[in-house]
Amino acid sequence: MLRLELAGITKQYPAVRANDDVCLRVAPGQIHAVLGENGAGKSTLMKIIYGAVQPDAGEVRWNGQPVRIANPQQARQLGIAMVFQHFSLFDTLSAAENIWLGLDKSLPLPQVTERIRGVSKDYGIEVDPLRPVHTLSVGERQRVEIVRALLTNPQLLILDEPTSVLTPQAVQTLFVTLRQLAKEGCSILYISHKLDEIRELCHHCTVMRGGKVTGEVDPTQQTNASLSRLMIGAEPPELAHRPANPGGIALEVKNLSLAKGGPFGRTLDGIGFQVRAGEIVGIAGVSGNGQQELMAALSGEDTRATPGTITLFGTDIASASPRKRRRLGLNFVPEERLGRGAVPTMSLAENTLLTRTEAIGTGGWLRTGAVKAMAEDLIRRFNVKAGGAGAAAKSLSGGNLQKFIVGREIDAKPKLLIVSQPTWGVDVGAAAFIRGELLRLRDEGCALLIVSEELDELFEISDRLLVIAQGKVSPSIPVAEATVEMIGQWMSGLWDEPPPPTDADGASSAVVHPFPAPVRSARHA
Repeated sequence: MLRLELAGITKQYPAVRANDDVCLRVAPGQIHAVLGENGAGKSTLMKIIYGAVQPDAGEVRWNGQPVRIANPQQARQLGIAMVFQHFSLFDTLSAAENIWLGLDKSLPLPQVTERIRGVSKDYGIEVDPLRPVHTLSVGERQRVEIVRALLTNPQLLILDEPTSVLTPQAVQTLFVTLRQLAKEGCSILYISHKLDEIRELCHHCTVMRGGKVTGEVDPTQQTNASLSRLMIGAEPPELAHRPANPGGIALEVKNLSLAKGGPFGRTLDGIGFQVRAGEIVGIAGVSGNGQQELMAALSGEDTRATPGTITLFGTDIASASPRKRRRLGLNFVPEERLGRGAVPTMSLAENTLLTRTEAIGTGGWLRTGAVKAMAEDLIRRFNVKAGGAGAAAKSLSGGNLQKFIVGREIDAKPKLLIVSQPTWGVDVGAAAFIRGELLRLRDEGCALLIVSEELDELFEISDRLLVIAQGKVSPSIPVAEATVEMIGQWMSGLWDEPPPPTDADGASSAVVHPFPAPVRSARHA
């Protein structure tokens, strides 16, 4: 008997048919991938299964019986749990309180708190139940969502881009968990744009394009290229990563130390690095090790830095506002696209005004035609699937909203672009496009600082790499000299400090390289 069966599921929105006569079958204990490019209808289909969206037509059968899943509460009662790509958490509550709200309230909060600690330890998914959600990074919030789902002991677990902000080590830990759940009979619907993951983990794969099912395959018998062709009709373009030709120093951070902003923040300790014009510097690290605090200090959200610790083209910007930094040529893409990168209820045209002021005329009057034209140009140039410039940001799929936000900042022609998680939740074709645009920007002389928890991405586009761990930053290393193993070790804070400066008596002035000679991986041979 099938665990879940969908027949003829159709969902029409005003501007698009998200699901068109979709059929899907999931067996008990099966890890079933749903693959498709951004806007293919995957998330809408998962929300229908979870009761968050109602279909216009079609039938849902659960354990052989037809059901109408009216809301997520009913779905949870049936044994269906879902981890959304865009998190459903209350910022002002703790992780434990958020998880408790998603349960049936039969257990008191203190007991749920202890269960969270137990599940976190058993599955290797680190969650501090007492931390307020507003202090958590994107990766830490994702762990809260996963633990909440596991506490319901689901028969069907839906995961929408679960590894998009997890480190390689955390991904493998999650895979162990998912395989164990499958052995125990839990079915898993797994949405991911990471083709290697699907081939490694999943037993079956349903491919969607334009809201329709276009094929079903055994992913273990496929290659990344064949899966890509099924998903987008072509293989993603190869990136032309030419050697960098660095120019002058664009951004310099010197001995930046900041006390944590709250009891659950991360203190920044003596951070120092440079980013030059015409190069991409990548920052790797496990979520929650100071990335948020560093980005806030660089973007101008946190202006507590000591004068002289952050300079942009020689100008001290330690206490400068975000607006002044933009005027000096610094543009920024935050990690959380819905809520910080864009206002959910505002249109795409209105969202361009968050960081772009070209369409604001004399006296502060908006030139609405120019605003609309700017948004339409971004939609066209960056291939954003949306119902026009008037579409609300929240109506876009995660990947399409990401393309719009990244495109908005690239189109501003920045001198320094700082991007956090540039391709989070973006399909392989769109990810290749965004990375290609970042490389093009670098080749035009822009300085780029990229913070990402996807090592493959950092190795693909960066010229130099840094690692942030426990609020400190490692020395930089050229990508050609780095290996995944080395960077993974550094992510635990295990790197050699640079040698101390020579003393006044003329002790050895030789420059000692602070790294062991790396073993070059095949990808960099």
